[in-house]
Amino acid sequence: MTVETGTPATIVDTIQHEIPGIKVTKQGERRLPIDVARDSLPALLELLKGRLGFIHLSAISCVDWPETDEFELVYHVWSYERKTLASAHITIPRNPGRFVSVYDIHTPAGFYERDIHEMFGVVFVGAPNLRPFILTSWGGPPPMLKSFNTREYVNQTYEWVDYQPDWLKDVEAKGGGVEK
Repeated sequence: MTVETGTPATIVDTIQHEIPGIKVTKQGERRLPIDVARDSLPALLELLKGRLGFIHLSAISCVDWPETDEFELVYHVWSYERKTLASAHITIPRNPGRFVSVYDIHTPAGFYERDIHEMFGVVFVGAPNLRPFILTSWGGPPPMLKSFNTREYVNQTYEWVDYQPDWLKDVEAKGGGVEK
């Protein structure tokens, strides 16, 4: 792989020339936040990885924005040669909450997409595995949605039990324990 060399300004020029309509803002010496249309994200990731040396997908994060009825997905890719992090930001509608998997570009995306699917309900079309891996017996809605009410879910799902194990009774009898 041959990586195009140049300054951060040259990288920005290359990105803006190849992917029209994106906004790149420089944030310090080693940060490149990039706002991109969702349809252009795969092409941007290919360009960053193939020609610009951003070979390490370090994370995909998700933010729930109920005010605008959108999810924001942020793809964080690192270049070891440039010692720079590029963060590609896209938004997708919360309903239906679907986006294309980038697993074929960055294999580690499979893990991040699976996590986002489990916690936010976003479906990544073409992802190799979206089965739950943390909430394997969960029956509720995606718990990271801002609309999820933990207290309400617990009250509707579980019965409160007064927990008074013998060891705690002994601690309280000796003057310790939790104040009531």
